Amino acid sequence: MEPIYRDTAKQMKALSDAKRLRIIDMLSCGELCACKILENFDITQPTLSHDMKVLVEAGLVKDRRDGKNTYYSLDMAVLKSLSETMNHIFHEKADCICKDKKS
Repeated sequence: MEPIYRDTAKQMKALSDAKRLRIIDMLSCGELCACKILENFDITQPTLSHDMKVLVEAGLVKDRRDGKNTYYSLDMAVLKSLSETMNHIFHEKADCICKDKKS
């Protein structure tokens, strides 16, 4: 399978969880400490850590440590690329895969 499909599927899988999608929405306002994110959910810190790991590994979110705190922010370049990829996949184009007789 081509990397574009494999990478996009990983990102979409990370976004397919309602809690993680809400976290993405929260981060659209700017960087947040994990403690501030946790305040908005009725979950444990390990559960949040798992969700943040999924988002970071998918490349959608960046993390940075400052002392004992971890801060998260959106990787806007990756999100823009994901949006462009989805737009490309959802629309017919001259070199569309549906016109490839080998597929």
